[in-house]
Amino acid sequence: MTTSEDGRKDTYEAQTWRELLGIITRDAREKQRIAEELGIRTITLGRWISGESDPRSQNLRRLLEVVPHYREQLFDLIREEEGFEEFVEKTQHDPSKEIHTEFYDKVLVALATSAPHLRFWSICNLVFQQAIGQLDPERLGIVMWVIRCMPPSGPHKKVRSLREVIGMGTPPWGGNLEQKGVFLGAESLAGNVVALFRPAVIENLDEEYSLPATRMEYEKSAAVYPLLYAGRIAGVFLISSTQYNYFLSRSRSALVQGYADLLALALDPEDFYAPKDIALSMMRPEQEQKKLFVNFRQRVANRMIEASRKGEYLNNLQADALVWQQLEDELLQGSP
Repeated sequence: MTTSEDGRKDTYEAQTWRELLGIITRDAREKQRIAEELGIRTITLGRWISGESDPRSQNLRRLLEVVPHYREQLFDLIREEEGFEEFVEKTQHDPSKEIHTEFYDKVLVALATSAPHLRFWSICNLVFQQAIGQLDPERLGIVMWVIRCMPPSGPHKKVRSLREVIGMGTPPWGGNLEQKGVFLGAESLAGNVVALFRPAVIENLDEEYSLPATRMEYEKSAAVYPLLYAGRIAGVFLISSTQYNYFLSRSRSALVQGYADLLALALDPEDFYAPKDIALSMMRPEQEQKKLFVNFRQRVANRMIEASRKGEYLNNLQADALVWQQLEDELLQGSP
């Protein structure tokens, strides 16, 4: 289905589920498709839209399935109309909208049994795989990142930037995205969340917003939730979608918050920083950063060789951390 910019805005501003359905079915071909999927006539759809009749529960449930782009928004609007309480009650207790107890147990087992140097990666991969299955079952396209605070540096020993550490997505973004991570600063939506210690959501990145935001290709909406522990912050959990208004529903937002809480378990207490320790700088564009990343592995190898010559032991993770710190310094030259 192709939708105009005005059409996207209209769906965002729809006040009732009937109004939203009317906007979705303005396209005659889409209206015919939905009617065929539901096994009804298009005139019946028209009666639902006008309020002349109400759909049966099974048809309403099927309607949510055949318009996945609008499923959550449609359900939230149905929730607000009288007469559908029983349908809402049964639908909102759908196990697919909750993080299962069994999965919490799985994360806790990984937390208890993973080797210290593998714990962060193990838990992040567990959470990412589960989150993708729940948040993008129709494979419409989402990408998620854990973005961490860089250790304090500079003359004032402050957190000056963030780094995309581990990512995963569905097409068009692909699978493991670790090698595509970059630094972010005060200019980014993630930086705004770290500075304010509160979530931020942009439902339409094509419109003007007061929140700072940088765009990825295909990205239409984004949600960023802080990774918190005892009043301190370690970074953020960022999810982007190829769909507008993807995070509009309360159930989806609750899932993202729940996964952010689980990801925070992957980090050590010393990875979290108090507000007084954070002073984000502006970061250079991705294109400039990538030029410095070309010889990253060689830099790591050189660090390890240099340590060995001095009779010191430096493992790969330690050398990685030192090189990332060096890259941050180079990118922030001249910043406080």
